[in-house]
Amino acid sequence: MNHLFDLIKNIFTFVVLICKIINRMYNILSQKQIGQRIAELRKMKGLSQEELAKKIKISRPSLTQIELGNRSVDIIEMQKISRVLGFSLDDFVSEEFFAVQEPTLNYEKAPKYQKERISEPLLQLDKFKNILLYILERCAGKPNVGETVLYKLLYFSDFNYYELYEEHLTGAAYRKLPYGPVPHNVDAIINQMINDKQLQRVKTDYHGYPQVRYLPLVKTDLTRLKASEKDVIDRVVEHMGDWSAVTISSYSHKDMPWLASKEGEEINYELAFYREPPFSVRNYGDESELK
Repeated sequence: MNHLFDLIKNIFTFVVLICKIINRMYNILSQKQIGQRIAELRKMKGLSQEELAKKIKISRPSLTQIELGNRSVDIIEMQKISRVLGFSLDDFVSEEFFAVQEPTLNYEKAPKYQKERISEPLLQLDKFKNILLYILERCAGKPNVGETVLYKLLYFSDFNYYELYEEHLTGAAYRKLPYGPVPHNVDAIINQMINDKQLQRVKTDYHGYPQVRYLPLVKTDLTRLKASEKDVIDRVVEHMGDWSAVTISSYSHKDMPWLASKEGEEINYELAFYREPPFSVRNYGDESELK
């Protein structure tokens, strides 16, 4: 009985100690700093996100959110992470923590150079309209391209361009909705284009289902598109332009930016850098080429 009591007492003492360390950690480090440290340690150990997530028994999207600083880490998760990555929880909060870690070149998708990028999207309305028109021109006559397919083609054009060039294409914000990512305020933008005689809305049936399509009434101003922008859009249309709404929605649901976002919330463009094939479009072995 005394042994059992001592065991319970030791476990309780240990849990209290861990709680104090975790509380101290969050008092000293921000949630984002904690995520950054975990990401750096994971890379130093040569583990992918998928490998670490499996070892600590959480989903990869959850680990992505932790590393981005969008999700807190509970006591049990932190214990598992410290065991797998081999660090002391007490040392983890130290300012000199990384000074004693062994450096490694095994960084996951580390670019050859660092440059400042604007991660907060700022909508370029005229450019968004121009690109929407260009996609519709490229898909002219395709009966599958209703609203759902159009919105996904816009999404993949925007996020593929951001992953490749670390710059926004249209700057549109996208939200995670049940049928996939949808540009914020797209209905208002399209209504404005219809009023300006740039688009025509057509309601029809496609394989027995109601469908809303848009027909371009004016030409795209190609002089306002850079060659790199046009190339990314062309590749998206060539790849997915013939897909059905069900197929392209299902595909978008497997993309990391979608997986790691919460229902109804804005999708963070930075999540594009956590993609893996077949979604990733950037060749991280050669920054000058498109995959």
